[in-house]
Amino acid sequence: MSETFPSKAETPRPTMIDVARRAGVGLGTVSRVVNGGHGVRDETAQRVRAAIDELGFQRNEVARALRPGKKSTSLALVLGDLTNPFYASIAKAALEVAGQSGYAVVLGSVDEDPEGEKRAIQELVSRQVAGLMIVPDQGDHSFLEGAGVPVVFLDRPATGIDADIAMVDNEGGGRLATEHLLAQGHERIAILLAPSYYTTGRRLRGYRRAYRSAGLDVDESLVIQLPEGNAEAAEKATREVMLRPDPPTAIFASTNFLTEGVLRALGELGREPAVVGFDDFRLADMLPTPVTVVASDIAELGRSAARLLLDRASGTDTRPPQRIVLPCALVERGSGERPPGSAAKRRPR
Repeated sequence: MSETFPSKAETPRPTMIDVARRAGVGLGTVSRVVNGGHGVRDETAQRVRAAIDELGFQRNEVARALRPGKKSTSLALVLGDLTNPFYASIAKAALEVAGQSGYAVVLGSVDEDPEGEKRAIQELVSRQVAGLMIVPDQGDHSFLEGAGVPVVFLDRPATGIDADIAMVDNEGGGRLATEHLLAQGHERIAILLAPSYYTTGRRLRGYRRAYRSAGLDVDESLVIQLPEGNAEAAEKATREVMLRPDPPTAIFASTNFLTEGVLRALGELGREPAVVGFDDFRLADMLPTPVTVVASDIAELGRSAARLLLDRASGTDTRPPQRIVLPCALVERGSGERPPGSAAKRRPR
């Protein structure tokens, strides 16, 4: 089941988060009052109801269908752009694991929109889901404290809350890609980075560590922070860096979308530097020069998160917050094995 949540361009209706702020209580307290639960002092409940009246908050009708005491068999997954194969793979794997245990999954997509994410989570909590899986944005997630449901974060940790997380070894993968290019004889390696995401920031740390281990200095002009994390921005940046008087002999693209833009620009320019991408993508092995990538088991990332959340929801796992880190591996296919001199060559027309 998939849900579309309001975009930040729309006027949002009041949420339980708004009610909690107005009443000065936790999200879980509002949820109990709204859904007729017990364990809330009369004075606190009156304050919550007053905030509800002032804001004009209305409970989601789906929540009314759940009888008090009935155990939910739904999980929620909130993630980024579903056109990105990375997120699609996570969702597919999580749905499979949940389905095997008799759980449905409500799916929400809110791409790097902190306010949209908060509204989506409020909607999901109001539906009394048994647990939340979230690929977090870059905002403060302290509002989830006391939400009353277990939470597992994916791909990157959240700010303001200590919770379970399943992620890949981004720093190790960045180092692996850079060490591989350095081993081919490249010293001028450009790295293209999506804007200030946790994952690409850790991949940059791995890039720097590889240079330090090799006893080399990083040319900061080759650390390219893009204004947007899409193929178009990567294409433009690649064209500009390759037309410099002293262009790089290799490029490390820190996401699969950026790799796409890099390859498009190089094809137009007729240049052939070595290229390593982070995260595999369809047809990467079918191109004239197959693309070398740093890959991880993204499906296992989704499965691990879903299994952990199910254990938390059932009460079988009561350990402190866990951190699951999946390893990365280099898949050599050809583009990352080009020697430094190949960057100046031009393909025949």
